[in-house]
Amino acid sequence: MVVPYPALVSDLPQLPPSLLGVTAFLLSKVGVAGRRRMGDRLRGHGIGLWDMAVLAALRDFGPASQRELGERLGIDPSDLVAVMDTLVPLGLVERERDPEDRRRYRVAVSPAGRATLEASLREAGEARDELLAALDEDERASLHALLRKAYAGLEPRARA
Repeated sequence: MVVPYPALVSDLPQLPPSLLGVTAFLLSKVGVAGRRRMGDRLRGHGIGLWDMAVLAALRDFGPASQRELGERLGIDPSDLVAVMDTLVPLGLVERERDPEDRRRYRVAVSPAGRATLEASLREAGEARDELLAALDEDERASLHALLRKAYAGLEPRARA
């Protein structure tokens, strides 16, 4: 019986060194891998990344109208309706007419939504550990700080 041996690194197709010198390319590749890992983990809770973002915004900032949520997170109103169509039936948010303006909905995170968010944030840490396994803790912290700084330079909402 012949036992196949694992492929050697030299057997794998290599990326062009000129691409590996492009920061945006590397960020994209790491970003895609991170999104895939987070998506896989969140599917276990019946939610996606935008759903998690809405839960986080509601927990961190309190109840809000759907319009306020969309503006805060940069989500198109029609996409936010789809997020609500996921979160409401799962009981993760409570949506009711705004008493100050009956044309609007006011949304709040439910206790189940808080628990789901906490579990999702723990899993986000695990996904980070997988994604950045080649870095030590100091390098991970430095990378995170630099990414926050770069993002804040692009997106005013990201400035703390």
